[in-house]
This record gives sequence, structure tokens and C-alpha cells, in this order.
Amino acid sequence: MSDAQTTLSDADIDAETEAAQVCSDDSLLSVRNLQTRFQTAGETVQAVDGVSFDIAEGEILGIVGESGCGKSVTSLSLMDIVPEPGEVHGGTVRFDGEDILTKSPEEKRQLRGNRVSMVFQEPAKALNPVFDIGWQVGEPLRVHENLTKSASRAKAVELMRRVGIPSPEERVDDYPHEFSGGMRQRAMLAMALACTPDLLIADEPTTALDVTIEAQILDLIQELNVQTSMSVLIVTHDLGVVAEVCDRVAVMYAGRVVEYGDVEDIFANPQHPYTKGLIDCVPDPTADEQSLEAISGTVPNLADTPEGCNFAPRCPHATDECRQIDPRMRAVGDDHYSACLWEDPS
Repeated sequence: MSDAQTTLSDADIDAETEAAQVCSDDSLLSVRNLQTRFQTAGETVQAVDGVSFDIAEGEILGIVGESGCGKSVTSLSLMDIVPEPGEVHGGTVRFDGEDILTKSPEEKRQLRGNRVSMVFQEPAKALNPVFDIGWQVGEPLRVHENLTKSASRAKAVELMRRVGIPSPEERVDDYPHEFSGGMRQRAMLAMALACTPDLLIADEPTTALDVTIEAQILDLIQELNVQTSMSVLIVTHDLGVVAEVCDRVAVMYAGRVVEYGDVEDIFANPQHPYTKGLIDCVPDPTADEQSLEAISGTVPNLADTPEGCNFAPRCPHATDECRQIDPRMRAVGDDHYSACLWEDPS
């Protein structure tokens, strides 16, 4: 084992717990040991199980993994808007040095849509069908900046133009059902950007969009990130999106982060078998013929996870030790961490 590959000791784990009380000096958002559960039909589903990560000012972090791994619940937990019967029951979410989870309902309301905004996975469900687009885009401005109806409508037109909605002066009075999927996603982005947030959380922002619109949305997010130094958290199952736009990545599996670090390093040198499996599943567009890889098995039931490593039942490198020991995060390089007992001999 190299000097970089040191396993966290009990003392280190205690220090990590203490780190939950303070935000890293260069982090806008610092999440420590986040835990979210759902109580359903007599069983407890631990959807988020001890997730930790940081996002620096101006940084884009991607959270990636299969469906059912807890990515979207993590994003909702950051803003404490997990729907019932879910609840955040542990950990800290420090934004600009203050724990969001301990704030009053009014303080959270002032934060949401103002300094922290979110683009939801399905804009057709997130947009209210009985209000026109201009009214909804202008709502954060009326709530947080006390703009009048006319002033917020004028600003809504500007925002719609900024996110690439054609003829915004004409479309501002349209209703959500009159917009295409890509246009609705742009309208959601306009709402999220209305108050110039410090952090944008984008939950599967390109789901169900064609590749052309997907590219336009991603380009827009990157452009705004550069122009305003806005930090971004992108939740996705698409490794191509992560490779294209993110600075760092957190790979989630069964409610936990199993690999975390610099995007280029993780793509070039993945250390967790799950990450390696995800990368191997991505088709090579330059190849004439190829066999598509697949990770055998499925994500475990989060109400009944296996003993030891959650990924052991699907892992080609699993040993008896893996089926007994719950692995801790360990450093495997500079700004590169993996929660796995196996070491890649290469």
C-alpha cells in the first residue's frame, strides 16, 4: 500500500465527525454525514446513508450513479424539502458557514430560490399548469426582491431571453402546456437563476431531452458558471455529462458515496469496482463494433442492504472480507477517495 493509500483510522473518523461542525475554508457548501430515511409500511428505507462532500465557490460537482442510489434524495435533502414520509435525520449541510438544517422554516424559505436554487428533474410536474410562465419565472423576484408584478414580468422576459427562449416578449404569457420539454426546462432554469443564486442544484437537468437541447442546456449552465462564479451541483446518471461539465464527481451507490474526487483522475484511474463498471458501460462512439458491458445484478433494497459492502453481491473482486466489513473512505490519491477494500494492481 502506497503512502497515499492510507486507511482512515478511528481517530480520523472522529476528526471527520468533528469536521461536520465547521465548513471548509474554501467551501461554499459542506455536507457531512447526511442521512435521510423513509418510513413506509413498517420498514425503514435509508435512502441517504452518511453522505459527505464539499462544493467550492465556482465549482461544478456531479453526483452520479444508477437509479435508486439516492442521488435525487440527496439533492432534496440539501434544501430540506424531502417529501413525506421522508425525513433528514442526521448530518449537517453547511452553506456559507451556516447549517441549513437547523434554520427556522422562514429562514429556509428566504434561502431557497434566493441564494440556493434548484432545477427539478421533471419541469412538467414542477411548473404550475394554472399560472403563465412569466408569472412563475417572476415569482422569486416578487418574493425575495419585492418587485412589483409589472417589474417582475419585465425581468422575466429578460431571464427567458437569457436562457434561450425565442420571442420571450410573446411567450411570457404562455402556459406550461404550450412549451416543449426543452422550453419548459429552460423556463425552470430561468426561475432558478432569477435571484442570481450562489448555488444551483440541477437534478437530472437533461432527462428526456434530445441530444441537441441537452447540449444547449449544459452549455448554458457552464456559461453561467463562468460568468457569475455560481457553484453548481449536477445530479445525473450520465457519465458523459459529468465528463463534459464537472470539476469533481461523487459516485453514489445504495445511498452512499463510494468514490469521490477530481473528474479527470477518476475517469483515468477509477479505484472502486462500481465506478469502473459504470465507465465500462459507456459505449465508445468511435468504435465500429463493440460489446456493451453491463454490471450484473441490481441495486439492493435500501430497506434491507447486505452485510458488509453493499456492492459485494455484484462485485467481481468481492472476497469473504468484503461481505463482512463495511469499508470506509480512504485516500487513494490527491483529492481522490474510495470506499473499497480492493486495490487495483494496475
